[in-house]
Amino acid sequence: MSQLSNWPLPPGSHRLVVPRTVTKTLSTNPLSCELYPKASGFYKQANKHTMLRRIHDDNLLIYCVAGAGSFSVEQTQHSIGKGDLLILPSGVPHAYRASDDNPWSIYWIHFSGSKSDQFIDYLQHQKHHLTIPVGVNSNLINSFDLLLESLQSSIHLSSYIHAASILRQILTHIPLLKPLAKAQRLSHQFDLERVHAIMQSSLHGQLNLETLASSVNLSKFHFIKRYKELTNTTPINYFLHLKIERACHLLDISTKPIKEISYNLGYEDTYYFSRLFKKVMGISPKQYRQMRNSTFQNIEATPDADKIANKV
Repeated sequence: MSQLSNWPLPPGSHRLVVPRTVTKTLSTNPLSCELYPKASGFYKQANKHTMLRRIHDDNLLIYCVAGAGSFSVEQTQHSIGKGDLLILPSGVPHAYRASDDNPWSIYWIHFSGSKSDQFIDYLQHQKHHLTIPVGVNSNLINSFDLLLESLQSSIHLSSYIHAASILRQILTHIPLLKPLAKAQRLSHQFDLERVHAIMQSSLHGQLNLETLASSVNLSKFHFIKRYKELTNTTPINYFLHLKIERACHLLDISTKPIKEISYNLGYEDTYYFSRLFKKVMGISPKQYRQMRNSTFQNIEATPDADKIANKV
């Protein structure tokens, strides 16, 4: 696999590497051999992040969701900004770095597979066009987060195969976003998708109204008014529901302590997090997990469990 960055990870950033024994298995498994991740991560406000690769033996996808940076290929430098994707195919020596004044926040995936070349050709409308403007899209950000969570919670091979499936979903989703991004650039309307994408990429921390309002060039007052007209709710309420939705997902797929889930969502006070969770869900995080566990146990104990599962 290509050399990974040794950039020191600050809070809110992640770097996950798939073990070589697993990638070898993924490369031969019929469900994943065509396309599979080898490493993935999220770097938040990656100050002084830089990389130079003269040998690049896998494929790399970088999605910039905030800030800016630049990359160089064949001694030519290009800029990359918020909402841009950078695709660096295998065999292309390159260098890239975060902006000194406005360091980027990026999702990234190293990947391989027998059909990697076909997927890259599908992404590039013209050969050698390495950047793809897709805008800051909340659904795409959510897919990157789900891939990271699948790798992070991986205990069995099935988790890695699921991550490979999410990678395929990401790469096939990107071409659908290109015309939408172009229409948004030509439009002067309220960009609700941009607002929701910022919320989605900020689930691990806190977010203020001034940041959201400035993203669509409005004052805080006019932003709240316009947002409520479009959604029938407030931006803070919607952001809270996104956080609780992610909390439910983590409670479902992992055995992480509630305190750790609370911290991962930007709440240092677990008691406060539990109060918010109960306000939205009607039960505490502990009760939610107990309810889910008891439901699964009851299904497993039912003689006709397979029949029930097939009907759901």
